[in-house]
Amino acid sequence: MTESDLGAAHALTAEQRWPHRPAEWDQALRHGQGVVAERDGEVVGTAMRWHWGPRHATVGLVVVAPACQGRRIGHRLMSAVLEGLEDSTVLLHATADGRGLYERLGFVRTGELRQHQGIAQASPPIALAPGWRLRPAGQSDLQTLQALDEQARGMRRDALIQELFEQAEAAVVLTQDDVARGFAMLRRFGRGHAIGPVVAPDVTGAQALIAHLSGLNAGRFTRIDIDFDTGLAEWLESLGLLRVDAPTTMLRGPALVTAPPTQLFAVVTQALG
Repeated sequence: MTESDLGAAHALTAEQRWPHRPAEWDQALRHGQGVVAERDGEVVGTAMRWHWGPRHATVGLVVVAPACQGRRIGHRLMSAVLEGLEDSTVLLHATADGRGLYERLGFVRTGELRQHQGIAQASPPIALAPGWRLRPAGQSDLQTLQALDEQARGMRRDALIQELFEQAEAAVVLTQDDVARGFAMLRRFGRGHAIGPVVAPDVTGAQALIAHLSGLNAGRFTRIDIDFDTGLAEWLESLGLLRVDAPTTMLRGPALVTAPPTQLFAVVTQALG
């Protein structure tokens, strides 16, 4: 995949009614590598991978044009992006249609995401225990946010977190006695805005971060993709963010090593993890 393929790649996801803008495709290629499948010079499939250090990767944006499905194009695309990752832990989020292919390639189910979206509603602030508070993130927080993301995701993604921070319309830090314990970002994505990543030590902290950013974006289309095991799904619906999809989290290779209690409550995107 090269920059000249991005227009065709965007057209493929638009045909599938995926919300990615050209800007999201451009960001994906800046941080990763991709392959395309062509038929008679026309791009009919894509797949991408992102290396996060020497031992970790994510895979996503695996798309095959509907007219070309059932011809093992997806398998060939996946085999190409997995080449050289035999000794790495590889994470992806699978649609129902893709799960069987990924299982045949050695991926196992480890959980589920819940995609929630809608017109965000303002909500009362979440009460925090004494010593805990929210504050805006500043440039001096960047290295701390990168470290918290690594603790929660189990992958080092410094360049991605820096770009997201620079692009964010709002970024907020959760502190305990002035020590950063979590953070979240609100940024442009797809049909409107997305909240993510969201990193926190517990559900209350995650709710405080999300409620704050949802309130800032009240009245506008907002999306968030959460780890279902966090138990936030019902609460998110009270903010006007309804469940619309439930992709499967899958992993190939050794388990990711995280640093509890720091936890990833919401991903960056389904592709990037």
